[in-house]
Amino acid sequence: MLKSFYHPTHCEAGLDEAGRGCLAGPVVAAAVILPKNYRHAHLTDSKQLSRTQRETLREEITKEALAWAVGEASCQEIDRINILKASFLAMHRAVDGLALRPEHLLVDGNRFTPYPLIPHTCVVKGDATFLSIAAASVLAKTHRDALMARLSLDFPAYGWGQNAGYPTPFHCAALRQGGPTPHHRRSFRLEYD
Repeated sequence: MLKSFYHPTHCEAGLDEAGRGCLAGPVVAAAVILPKNYRHAHLTDSKQLSRTQRETLREEITKEALAWAVGEASCQEIDRINILKASFLAMHRAVDGLALRPEHLLVDGNRFTPYPLIPHTCVVKGDATFLSIAAASVLAKTHRDALMARLSLDFPAYGWGQNAGYPTPFHCAALRQGGPTPHHRRSFRLEYD
């Protein structure tokens, strides 16, 4: 079972992102504040869960969290500042959206641009270590998957409803056939040359 907290007395928000490795669409981050002694037997890194499990957990997390929010950085922002900085920008926007101000941020990964006046701790594989980061990974992933499915309605040839913008063979073949859309990240090596 994942850990409920890092600091026993601080109000903590877990942060994670989804979509860093995609060729299209925004990078999405979530921030989640769970009750201090929250427990869940099945909550873990969203990549280890099925789509159905993620959707079920999303409903539970949004009901039981003390506060949660999602932030995005667009493909244009990714192209302008790079994907790492855009991921941190999306995380900052998620923290900005929280209805409750955290005293500490638990961030998945090994780097982070400090958020003003809130200390943070980076945790490698944090989404498999702390419940709040795992919850953030689920919310970021489900939000982004739904967003890409909506974008796919206007660009069905790229299969974003299934591949969420990742460089699958289907997506790469569509890029070779039709070229990039306005939602593709031009700073990425697009697999169509």
